[in-house]
Amino acid sequence: MAVTGMRVLGLSELEESIYRHFLRNPDTTDGDIHLLLRADREAVATAQERLRELGLLYGTDRRTVCPTDPAIVVDRLTELRLRELHQELQEVTRSRHLVAELRDEQSPALASPQSVERMENVAQIRNRIDDLAFFAREEILSVEPYTVLTPENIAHSRPLDLRCLSRGVRIRSVVLQEALADPLTVGYLRELTAKGAQIRVAEDLSERVLVYDRRTALVPIDPEDTSRGALVAQETGLVSGILALFEKIWCQATDLATITEDDEECPGGLAETERDVLKSMCHVGKDEIGARDLGMSVRTYRRHVADLLRVLGASSRPHAALLARERGWI
Repeated sequence: MAVTGMRVLGLSELEESIYRHFLRNPDTTDGDIHLLLRADREAVATAQERLRELGLLYGTDRRTVCPTDPAIVVDRLTELRLRELHQELQEVTRSRHLVAELRDEQSPALASPQSVERMENVAQIRNRIDDLAFFAREEILSVEPYTVLTPENIAHSRPLDLRCLSRGVRIRSVVLQEALADPLTVGYLRELTAKGAQIRVAEDLSERVLVYDRRTALVPIDPEDTSRGALVAQETGLVSGILALFEKIWCQATDLATITEDDEECPGGLAETERDVLKSMCHVGKDEIGARDLGMSVRTYRRHVADLLRVLGASSRPHAALLARERGWI
């Protein structure tokens, strides 16, 4: 069940009811509030004391109770809740020491974990990749011989990739040069490099490799048919061999900026018409005016707008304008 109201900010249902009561009835006494709320007197007294400690309620010289302004309350509770969540997240990310502790208690018959895990379910593989990326701390290495990234691929990958980069996780990736023929794909690769990712390009790739924090590696069971599943390796010797393969491919690849430097005037890999529509969309209120200024039909103009919203992963035109400015496309 979803958390509703102020409970998501850390208040109990009773505490929220008391605060809302004084919002409706400011500068009143709290004498019989437990009767109005049909709650235990002691529980109400405890809840009021916590609300005062949090600064949500305060007493007056007339011995009445007043509520703090809602804007201040929500900001204060949000800050406190975020601080609590941050502390919890730090504790979770420091929990790897539990592995050794728990293995000490493990039955000897089960104490030999699999060094290589075979995964054949595509959804399971995607979930594992998402988890490994989400919890990566230091570095993500990849060799990915795709020829195009669909809007759906990008919409799924962008939040995880940008989160990793913002946390200081180093990303090094080798992609197939053929992928640079797709404007959407090259636009996304440029976006990642602008955020700090290192991307190189190879003319010919057959390997598909993912390595997280130099400890966990994923390779396909069958390089010719990735739908057959993947192998997840954590055994040091196997991971070291895969790392050596990655470094060899990396050294032989060419930096993305070197190949695309002649096209830098085309931010995001957009065609000239798409860039013109993007600028118009951000500055012109009506489609009819934008279409007329660019010399195209309203239907064509709107089709370009729809394509841009999809490429940017935007929910609306104002959202698209914001994302385009953040990425330096306009």
